[in-house]
Amino acid sequence: MNSIRYRDEDLKLRDGTILKSRIWLPSGKGPWPVLLMRQPYRREIASVVTYAHPSWWASNGYLVVIQDVRGQGGSEGRFSGFSQEASDTSETHYWVRSLPECNGLLGTYGFSYQGFTQLLAEDGTPPPDCMIPAMTGLSENEHWSCEGGAFWWHLGIGWGLQLAAQKAQREEDWEAWYEIRENLESKKYLNNGHELLKKIDPEGMANKWLNLSHRKTPQWKSHKPLDSWLKKPLLLIGGWWDPHLKGILDIFSKAKHAGGDPKLLIGPATHLRWWEEAQRTQLNFFDTHLKEKNKKHLFPQINLWNLTTKNWEISDQKKTPTWILHSEGLASISHQEGSLFPNSNLEADGEVNLVHDPWRPFPAIGGHLSDTPGEVNRFDLDTRPDVAVFTSNPISKDLRLEGIPILSLEAKCDRETFDLFVALSIIPNEIENIVTQISTGVIRISENEINKKSKREIRLQPLLATFKQGDRLRISISGSGWPAIGINPGQSKYLSEGPSPHCLVTTISLLLSKSKLKFESLISS
Repeated sequence: MNSIRYRDEDLKLRDGTILKSRIWLPSGKGPWPVLLMRQPYRREIASVVTYAHPSWWASNGYLVVIQDVRGQGGSEGRFSGFSQEASDTSETHYWVRSLPECNGLLGTYGFSYQGFTQLLAEDGTPPPDCMIPAMTGLSENEHWSCEGGAFWWHLGIGWGLQLAAQKAQREEDWEAWYEIRENLESKKYLNNGHELLKKIDPEGMANKWLNLSHRKTPQWKSHKPLDSWLKKPLLLIGGWWDPHLKGILDIFSKAKHAGGDPKLLIGPATHLRWWEEAQRTQLNFFDTHLKEKNKKHLFPQINLWNLTTKNWEISDQKKTPTWILHSEGLASISHQEGSLFPNSNLEADGEVNLVHDPWRPFPAIGGHLSDTPGEVNRFDLDTRPDVAVFTSNPISKDLRLEGIPILSLEAKCDRETFDLFVALSIIPNEIENIVTQISTGVIRISENEINKKSKREIRLQPLLATFKQGDRLRISISGSGWPAIGINPGQSKYLSEGPSPHCLVTTISLLLSKSKLKFESLISS
């Protein structure tokens, strides 16, 4: 890699805006196939938080182009987020293929925002030869800012402040930059970060999404890739603890519907921490589609990491049991009283009252939305009196669960708005103080008719896990998940944010007579 060299080069767009790119060249004589990443975080970084450095890709025979998107890094113009990317991506692709060192073949890679920039282009734009979008999505609501109607508080505010800091840096507003940095490091942003966004970057994506999530009839935008692009070789990468996983599944379904043959890889990853083999898997995919003489690698269509066996498996969606919830009313005061019964002829029964106290909100840990993402032991949380806990008997034989957990039940509340935060966990055989959380989900009820029961359905994060004989399944339900989501004040006129004097004590009654836990297929038909 010592012979790898790079240069910076400009692309002048039709409107006169100049986009800056850094180009890494392999050693020897070209031309070579190109790997392109377009990102808003400066081309020098090149997403090395999750990807190998561009010099590694170049050492494997690729011309690597990392571009600053419009209004970010060294590129000119005003950054306006997703709306700018289709036309800029199209012009960039034409330019990249015109580079003298390019042999005409183009692959794209990148995650999160960099995953999104791979998918949109102007009508008629020739598609890249292959793509590897990772941890991204197309819906600004469900895939980028909210879950179950609740704004991603920690994630949304934190990301918005990162972009606001970049804006302050470009404008040489050092006071604003240091204020943002201090608030992030001290974690004050969890309480006042939205005020900083309103002050420093009011037109930024995160602030707009936050305000939109609080409206009664929000008009969310969802973006549509060209079918001709979705038909090209596509490797989609997701993580079980990544907030964009449902977006990756949606893109997979859209590609199948368009007539493509996409590949899907979901591994043991948070948004920023991936598994070590991910780099070579992507390299093999690029080699297969961009180097004609290379031996073809076989890629299963859907390859999933099993959270409990710690092995890769081919998708095998089979019929799974449906569980009902039961309690005599003590599931929120005794973590051993509530029960889960699979495929039972018994009638689901009972009522459990949860009291959400915003002074000491129930915390979210682990999972895909919290500030401590990943696998976690939630035993201590389940012993709190403000969470309803339902546990199955030991599993009689090994049970493989693949899909999207969906919890349905009736609920009523004494406030006009409230939240239900749900966790699904596994308790290993004969171990009492380990409760391994493997999935979470949330729903925000914003126009509740006070004290009137109604059916609620909470969709949790997708999963694949095998429960061994003797293991137990657990569902935990609370009225908050701070700071993954903001504290619901119980009053629609106030924003769900950090704890504040506007937040009311809220009583939620879980009516179990129509409760059901089921699993839906990972991929919609």
